[in-house]
Amino acid sequence: MTFYLILFIAGVRSLHAQGTAPAFQYVDGGASYTLMGRDPSQGGTTTVPVLLVPVKLLFEANRGASKPFTMDAAPDVAGLLRSPVFTDFRFSATGATQYLDAMLHATISQPGDWRMLLGKPEVKPVTLTVHAGYGYILTSKRSGKSIAVADIKYLQKELFLHVPKQPGKLVIVLTHNTTFYAAGDATLCCSWGAHGVDSATGNSFVVGSYLRDAPDVVEDRDVQPLTQQLGQFLKNPLHDPLVYGRNVKVPGNTFPAWLRPNTSESPDQRGCGGTGAASMYFSLDPTNTNPKNNIPSSKAFVARTAGGTYHLQNIALLSWYAGSKGSLGKTYSFPDPQALPQPAAACPAGVAGGRGRTAPRQPTEAPVPLSGRPNGHKLIGYWAGYGGPGSTIPLRELSPQWDVVLIAFSTPDRNAPEGTMQFRTPAGLDTGQFKADIAHLKSQGRKVMISLGGGGQHFTLADPKRVPNFVSSVKRIVEEYGFDGIDVDFESPSLSIDPGDVDFRHPTTPSIVNLIAAIRQLREHFGPKFMVSLVPEGTQIPAGYPSYGGQFGSYLAITYAIRDILSFIDVQDYNTPPLQGLDGEIYQPGSVDYHAAMTELLLQGFPVGGNPKYMFPALPADRVAVGFLAGDTTPAIVSQAMDYLITGKAPEGTRYKLRQTAGYPRMIGAMFWTIDADRRADYKFSNVIGPQLHKYPPR
Repeated sequence: MTFYLILFIAGVRSLHAQGTAPAFQYVDGGASYTLMGRDPSQGGTTTVPVLLVPVKLLFEANRGASKPFTMDAAPDVAGLLRSPVFTDFRFSATGATQYLDAMLHATISQPGDWRMLLGKPEVKPVTLTVHAGYGYILTSKRSGKSIAVADIKYLQKELFLHVPKQPGKLVIVLTHNTTFYAAGDATLCCSWGAHGVDSATGNSFVVGSYLRDAPDVVEDRDVQPLTQQLGQFLKNPLHDPLVYGRNVKVPGNTFPAWLRPNTSESPDQRGCGGTGAASMYFSLDPTNTNPKNNIPSSKAFVARTAGGTYHLQNIALLSWYAGSKGSLGKTYSFPDPQALPQPAAACPAGVAGGRGRTAPRQPTEAPVPLSGRPNGHKLIGYWAGYGGPGSTIPLRELSPQWDVVLIAFSTPDRNAPEGTMQFRTPAGLDTGQFKADIAHLKSQGRKVMISLGGGGQHFTLADPKRVPNFVSSVKRIVEEYGFDGIDVDFESPSLSIDPGDVDFRHPTTPSIVNLIAAIRQLREHFGPKFMVSLVPEGTQIPAGYPSYGGQFGSYLAITYAIRDILSFIDVQDYNTPPLQGLDGEIYQPGSVDYHAAMTELLLQGFPVGGNPKYMFPALPADRVAVGFLAGDTTPAIVSQAMDYLITGKAPEGTRYKLRQTAGYPRMIGAMFWTIDADRRADYKFSNVIGPQLHKYPPR
C-alpha cells in the first residue's frame, strides 16, 4: 500500500525549527521517506520561494600576495537563472519543466496535473573571508585558471551568520569554482557542496558551485555541482551535514547500506556508499565515479537550451535505494535512465559501511622470500593487529619483505593524567610471546617501532604540564616492549597551527612547540640509535605549499625542528586532498604524477604558503619514503611511482617532470597501511614492491 502524508516541515517543530521549505512523506510498505515538495495527490502547483545567495569568498592572502584571492559567484547568477534549474527544459519523461519538478515526476508515478517549481529568486549577495586554515587556492601555471578548496563546515556556519531565518524558503547558496571538504578535516575531500537543514537557523539550504573557466583537473561544468546537491536535497531534505564526525545518528532519510556501482571509470572503487542518499562526508551521488580525495566528476546529462548549453547531474532516484515498488517505477536515475540501469546492490557484511564483519581471509599465496644483501632501501608497513582472537597475525609470521614494522597504535590514556600514552598487547596474543616476536624480528635485522596516535585519536600537548606525562609513558612503553623508536602519527585536528603563527622555523603554537620538546627528550634519553619517524597526512606537509595555517603545514615546524634526529618521513599520499606540485600544476591523489609531485616537495624544498620569505629546506633523500594505502591503490601504480622517483624512469603518460631528472637513488622506499591488509590480499604489494626495492643498487 502506498500513500502520502503532507508535511509542511516549517510547522513540524519536532523535526526542525521553523524556516524549512515544504516537504511531504512518501510511505510505502512500511518504509517512510521525506521528500521535498507537496503531496502530488493534492494536485496543483507548489511554488517554493527561493533566496539565492551568490557568495564572494575572500581567501586570506598567501603566496606572498598583498591582497586576498577572490572567488566571486555574482557573475554566475545570470547563467544559473537561464539554466533548467529555474527555466523550462523539455525532459523526455515529463515535457517542459524545471529540473527538480521533472526529477520528482520521475520519482513518483502520480497521475494528474501537479507541479513543484522553484519561484523567481530573491538575490542576496554575501561576502565571506576564508581565513588561513579553512581553505586554499590552486592555480594552474599552464592555464592560469584556479579552483578553491574550502571547509564546508566553516562556510555553512559563517554563511548563516549573514542569512537569518527564512521561513518557508529554500536558500540556494552559489559559490564559484569551489570544491569542499567535510567535518573541518581537509583529508575528507572532496564534494561540490552540501544540502539539508542548518541546525542553527532552521533554514533549508543547498550549497553548490558554478563551474566556469576552471582548471583542466575539473571535469564537471556550469550547474552540474548545484544540480547534484539540489537532487540530493529533493530526496533527503532533512539532512544536516554538520553532524558528521559526532557519534550521533544522521538526521534525514536512511536506506539499507548500498554498494557503489562498479563502473568502467572506477573499477577499483567498488565500496559501500553508506546508508544516506549520498556518500558520507563527500556527498557523492552513486553516479559519481571519483574515489575519495579527488575533485568529484560524473558523466553529465547535456541540456541544450535557448539560454545556452548546460550540464545536469544524473541523480539516483528513490527507487534506486528503496527498490521498485508502489508508485516508484523501474527507472533508477534521472535525467538519463541509463546512468543507473539497475537498482542498488546491498553492501555485504565485512565491507566498509556494511553490516557486521567477517573474519580476515587467509592468504592463498606465499610471501616471496628475501634474497640478496641489504641495500638500504626499505619496505615499511603498519601492523594493526586487527581481528581479535584467532585472527590476529603474529609478528613472526610477517612476510620477510617488511624491513620496518610500525606497531599501530599507542593511544592516549583517557583514564590517566593528560598527556599519558598507553599500549596493550592486541587481543588474542600473549604478551610474553608478543615481546618475543618483536625480539625475533629485531634479530633478523628488522626495525620495530611503536606508532603514537593514529586516525580518530585527538591528542594535544598544548599544556606544557602534560609533557612529563607523555615522555614518561612513552619511555615505559618503549622499554617494556623493546621498540627501536617511535613513529609520530598525530593527525588532524590534534595538530593545528594557531592564528599568528606564520614562521615554521620559529613556531609559537604550544601543541607543536611542546611536541618538539617531548620528542627531543625521548631521543636524548634513549640515545642516537633511537629512531624517530613522522607520518603526516597530505594536509600536514604538502598542503603547506599553497597555504600555511590550521592543519595546512602543521608538521613542517616539527620536521624542521627535528631534522637532525629524523630517521625518516613518509607522507600519507592517501589522506590528502588535491594539491599542487612544484611545476605549478594541480594533481589528484592516486596517480603516479601525484606521488612524484608531492614527494618532490620534500626532496626539493618549497616556499611555505607560496611565500619565498619562508623556504622549507629540502630533506635528504635517505630520510624520505612515500606512504600508500593498500586498499586505495594498485601494485602497478606503486611500482611505477617508486621506479620513477628512485631511477628517474617516467612511465608512459606521466605529466609531472622530476626536477632531478635522474631520480633520487638514495630514497628509502615505500610505506603501507597496512601489513595486515597486504597479507589478506595474498601479499600483492609486499611480493611486488619488496623485491623491487631490494634489487635497486645500494643507497
